[in-house]
Amino acid sequence: MPQKDKSLPITNQIRRLRFEHGEMTQADLAERIGVTRQTIVAIEAGKYGPSLEAAFRIAQVFGVGVEEAFSWNE
Repeated sequence: MPQKDKSLPITNQIRRLRFEHGEMTQADLAERIGVTRQTIVAIEAGKYGPSLEAAFRIAQVFGVGVEEAFSWNE
């Protein structure tokens, strides 16, 4: 029986945005939005979908719309 793809339908541009903003570290981003570095690692890797609040906070840090930071891919 084929195994179902477990990747989330949400992709993100967090790594690119971090590097475009002075090579911001995952820890710096986590501190700025009030989550742990491990949460940023998991979101960036696509293993965890961010809460709506976290998605908006991340976009705000980078001065972009949520749709530039995150994409829904069904």
